[in-house]
Amino acid sequence: MWRAAIFLAIFAALQGWYSTAARGTWIERLVIDQITVKSAATLIQYFDPDTGVLPIGSRLQAPGGGINIINGCEGIDVLFLMVAAMLVAPISIKARLVGIALGALVVLALNQVRVIGLFYAYRINRDLFDMLHGVVAPLLLIVAVAGCFLLWLNWHTTADRALKTST
Repeated sequence: MWRAAIFLAIFAALQGWYSTAARGTWIERLVIDQITVKSAATLIQYFDPDTGVLPIGSRLQAPGGGINIINGCEGIDVLFLMVAAMLVAPISIKARLVGIALGALVVLALNQVRVIGLFYAYRINRDLFDMLHGVVAPLLLIVAVAGCFLLWLNWHTTADRALKTST
């Protein structure tokens, strides 16, 4: 029970910090404009150069429509969920830190897939975009990251048990 309370406290602290101290700063611009938008535009340009997509601030802009990435669309909330879970997990400090680093990469990659999918959905069908944006994509992102966390946790708790029984 105490782990759940600490998890919630860590998540709330990270969210509170990001939504107050980081909002409107270079940190927010880095996360949204550079890491999220520019990366997504680069991937779209590489795989589908005919779209003519351009990263303009927080916007993926292209002929035929584009999307604006705002707070909540950059995946930071899911990253904070994963970080909080790793910090309270009953695994070694090293496993936690490596898990946070690898988990951040997983969140980034999955969120890029989500953003690019939403970009195309918006251009093709606005109703599909609304459904994906509002319910499906956020839920899938959370479930996928939770699954990765559980795999990591299982792997490390199993390895720790095996190490303890062999010594």
